[in-house]
Parts: sequence; C-alpha cells; structure tokens
Amino acid sequence: MNSITAAITAVGSYVPDFVLSNQVLETLVDTNDEWITTRTGIKERRLLKESGKGTSYLAIKAAQNLIAKSGVNPAEIDLVIMATTTPDMPVAATGVYVASQIGAVNAFAFDLQAACSSFLYGMSTAAAYIQSGRYKKVLLIGADKMSSIIDYTDRATCIIFGDGGGAVLFEPNYEGLGLQDEYLRSDGIGREYLKIDAGGSILPPSKETVENRQHFVFQDGKTVFKYAVSGMADVSEKIMQRNNLTKENVNWLIAHQANKRIIDATASRMELDEEKVLVNIHRYGNTTSATLPLLLSDFEDKFKKGDNLIFAAFGGGFTWGSIYLKWAYNKQ
Repeated sequence: MNSITAAITAVGSYVPDFVLSNQVLETLVDTNDEWITTRTGIKERRLLKESGKGTSYLAIKAAQNLIAKSGVNPAEIDLVIMATTTPDMPVAATGVYVASQIGAVNAFAFDLQAACSSFLYGMSTAAAYIQSGRYKKVLLIGADKMSSIIDYTDRATCIIFGDGGGAVLFEPNYEGLGLQDEYLRSDGIGREYLKIDAGGSILPPSKETVENRQHFVFQDGKTVFKYAVSGMADVSEKIMQRNNLTKENVNWLIAHQANKRIIDATASRMELDEEKVLVNIHRYGNTTSATLPLLLSDFEDKFKKGDNLIFAAFGGGFTWGSIYLKWAYNKQ
C-alpha cells in the first residue's frame, strides 16, 4: 500500500451580504479610496451586521456550502478544526458548536488560534490527523468576524479587515497528492506589534479597559508590514528550494490576503508570473483565518489535478509559514 497523504477534496465559503466600500469609509475616518487602494489593494470588505450572529454563523454557512457542493455526509466527518482569532465567546470552543450545528455528530472538534496564520497551521494539523491513519475526513474551517474587534474610528485598522468564512475537507490520498511539505515559524517578538490589550488574563475586562478602547485591535502597521514582507517571502522561497520547485512548475500562489504589496513581494521573490498569483483582497479585505480558503473557493475552477500550490501566511504573534500542496481533483 502506498503511504497516506492528506488531500483537499472539497471546498466551501461564505461572505456576508453587507459591503463596506472605501467610499463609505471616507465618511467615517480621514481617508480616501485612492489612499486605501494604493497602500493595501482593498476596494471593499464584507461585514456581518445581524445582531446576535458571530464567527460561528460564518463558519456554519461555509461548512454547509462545502457539504452541499460535495455531498459529503456530515455524520462521516471525524474531526472539525475551527481556525479563528474571534471565537464566539471565551472558554466554550466555537468549533464544538459549529460541528453540532452542521450535523457532524460523530466528530470531535476544537479551536486553533494563530492569528492570520490560523488556517495555515490548521492545514498542518488536519494533515497530521489524516496521515496518522486514524481519521478519514477532517473538516478545517477558517472564519473570523473581524468587525467585532475593529475600532471604526481608527483608520489604521478599520480599512483593512473584513468578515468571512471558508472550509476545506481533508481526506486520505494514495496517489501522492495533497500536502507535500511545510515550513512553519513563530517568534514572540511580534507580541507587542499586533494585539488586543484587554480581555485576556493579563488585563481582564473592566470599566476602564472599555472606556480606554482597549478591546479593539492595535497594529503597528510599519513594523508588521516589514516582518510580513520578509517572513512570507523567505518561507515561500525556502519551500520551493527544498522541493526543487521552480517558477515554471509552481502553478499557483495561495497567499494570505493582508496587503497587495506583501503578496506582490512574495510573488516577486518566487519569480512567479502575475497570472499565477491569486488575489481577492480587493473584494474582501483581510478576513484573517478565512483568506486562504476563500481563495480556494473563489478560484476552484482554475485548479487541475496535480497542480502545485504554494500557500503562505503571516500573522500576529508573530506566526508565519508556507505549505506545498498538490491539488487532488478536477472540479466537475
């Protein structure tokens, strides 16, 4: 028997209906469409506006979209991994609720948090469970309701983030397709540059923390940008080198959609032609854990069985890395 590899066999996605355009942001903060587009590549982002709905809603919708498209029986799913940095609530894992709501009654579930690298790390985790031989169907969901932690009076962050969810199904493969290699990194130096000050065990919620607006995302944009450019480019180049990949035999770059300039810098280091670099940041902004699966869902029609995909992401903490995956199916 050939060795087991972990392949993506289905994808799904969901984004809310409400569109927050650059033109609307011009009425909220001191900015304009040209400034945002030039520096980030973002034209609009989606927000989940309905009261009482959180990240789980996005995740459930994305999972249901995958289930409807693929015909997979939710009761056959062994594990649900919920990649998110905006769980519904502390303590109670969002993934557990999502699994129950989609009918994955025989699955165990947990949350995985590594900021914008959560889905990438989740791919590694899902693949390890499949390659162990113990599990046959692992559902990995990346979803974030970033609007719940964004200060819409802070132009440094409110122009960047949006809400969305994406899901992929990992299954065993015996043709050598699926996840081939990974190079994942982290460095605690990033702790102070991209964070939420309050709400954790160091600084629990209080009247003062709310009044001081310490429950919103803070980002030192220039520092994060510098580390992200070098980090994503370095790991993507390294994974190509150690797998003897060239610009000719890499079919697609699936890069975290944080900033168009970071994506371009990564592609440039890899010497990839522009048509191999998939981009939807102009439509959704940075959806954190959802950017990678949203790319897979949006561009699923382009992928052919055997295609070489390079994934790359960078997130707060700092967390970053790259994964090399061979695509396992042609869309019917």
